[in-house]
Amino acid sequence: MSIPDRAQRVLPGGNTRTTLFVPPHPPYAVRGNGALITDDTGHRVIDCNNNYTSLIHGHARAEVLETAIEAARSGTAFGLPTASEVALAEHLRDRTGIEQWRFCNSGSEAVLMLLRAARAYTGRDLIIRFDGSYHGTGDALVPPEAPGLAKSVSESVLVLPQNDLAAVEKALHEHGARVAAVLIDLMPNRAGLIPADPEYVTALRNLTRQHATLLAVDEVITFRLREGGLHTDYDIQPDLVSVGKVIGGGFPVGAIGGSAEVLSPFAPTAPGAVSWGGTFSANPVTMAAGLTALQLFGATEITELNQRGDAVRARLLKADVPVRGSGSLLRLTTPNPTELWWKLYHAGVLAGTNGLLALSTAMTDAQLDQITDGVTRAFRT
Repeated sequence: MSIPDRAQRVLPGGNTRTTLFVPPHPPYAVRGNGALITDDTGHRVIDCNNNYTSLIHGHARAEVLETAIEAARSGTAFGLPTASEVALAEHLRDRTGIEQWRFCNSGSEAVLMLLRAARAYTGRDLIIRFDGSYHGTGDALVPPEAPGLAKSVSESVLVLPQNDLAAVEKALHEHGARVAAVLIDLMPNRAGLIPADPEYVTALRNLTRQHATLLAVDEVITFRLREGGLHTDYDIQPDLVSVGKVIGGGFPVGAIGGSAEVLSPFAPTAPGAVSWGGTFSANPVTMAAGLTALQLFGATEITELNQRGDAVRARLLKADVPVRGSGSLLRLTTPNPTELWWKLYHAGVLAGTNGLLALSTAMTDAQLDQITDGVTRAFRT
């Protein structure tokens, strides 16, 4: 019996991760090495999905793998904290200038913890977010009409149009005393990887301060673009950030960062402290692998990878391929993403199911040429 047939028997629709589904069913990965993946049929592709941007060094980077194995030999999980979470938090503090950090297991969980932090600190209940931005799968973060949501969820979240400052001004004027945070992704993937306008972001920062509302920036995907996160391009200081993906070295991870004051409700000794556990939060294997991965991805490596991404984008635009994004993140636009996905896959390029391409440091110049040629051919046909 084939893997897809077996999957249909034990997984709803044969699927666990909706974002990976392409009809009639996706191929199954067997192994990854560097920038390449081999599937269950023996077909080999250049991985431009990189587990939706998280594998910044591709597959099985030797230094990251060795660190993870060494950590696992000492124990894969404990009912005690470990020094590894302290070390990764120190690195993130030094890298970003953001004072304190708290870890969890995914980007979705990180944003949920960020919302809890904002509400606990401000004593307010309403969150403003923007239509078209993806912040994970929590009830408060998906479209209000999504199946399975309680009607009461929409009462705690106000969804506004992207880049509409007047709408934000009106919402804060009417509801400012209830708004705990404004949540923004500065280059949202689901909305097409279009960078936010700097003047808009500056105005948003000023507005939130006027209303004593926190500004929360979701950097789960965009953290890879700058050493301190994409928000550093905008010369703003967020009150809270959520990160994930690249900080875990290929292992499950999420985190939030903020000042000691804003994150103080999580201190277990604080009166009325927020109780937030997680059996595998700050897992020592993830913490160790993540620290190594980030140490291998400093300012020099980030600049180089972004330049390579910009060069690929320029070549695609010259070939009349509709592509957006910045640096190592590219987004192809097409009215038929499923057809494009399969064309790319057969051409030897694994993209995201929505046309997302995420480059890794493992890619050679020859592989970048193959990616560019494969994408160009797919659009020409």
